[in-house]
Amino acid sequence: MKPKLYMETSVISYLTARPSRDLVMAAHQQTTREWWEARRLRFEIFISRGVWDEASHEDAEQVRRRLKILRPLRRLQVRKDVVNLAKALVKTGPLPEKAADDAFHIALAAVHGMHFLLTWNCAHINNASTENDVRGVCARSGHPCPVICTPEQLLEA
Repeated sequence: MKPKLYMETSVISYLTARPSRDLVMAAHQQTTREWWEARRLRFEIFISRGVWDEASHEDAEQVRRRLKILRPLRRLQVRKDVVNLAKALVKTGPLPEKAADDAFHIALAAVHGMHFLLTWNCAHINNASTENDVRGVCARSGHPCPVICTPEQLLEA
């Protein structure tokens, strides 16, 4: 059985974006493409309606490219326990109010038992300074927190 992986919107954005002139962003794009081509088949990949909606904005050509990749992926459903955990991540703890959407991604992955949450969002989702608090809130809700990582971290897996 393949490990289950929830793919947050930033990954699909890096995967389909036009090449960046910013060196760090260009490196993230390249790493994301390498992971997608070499490693993605090792995982059962899931997204959410939120990922679909976020990927549906901006330039029409970019939207077309993102949705083409997302279309075959399975979607996790929002349930009451997802909403409650997302609220707890903001209300009692580590994520600021402005990161409510990010809390939703974490909650979806945790409640649905994902092994990994793949993201390039290192401000609120994959943040070492809040990781222990995020894990604590998830544990108190009865849901183990997935391993939160970047494509770079899973490239060597």
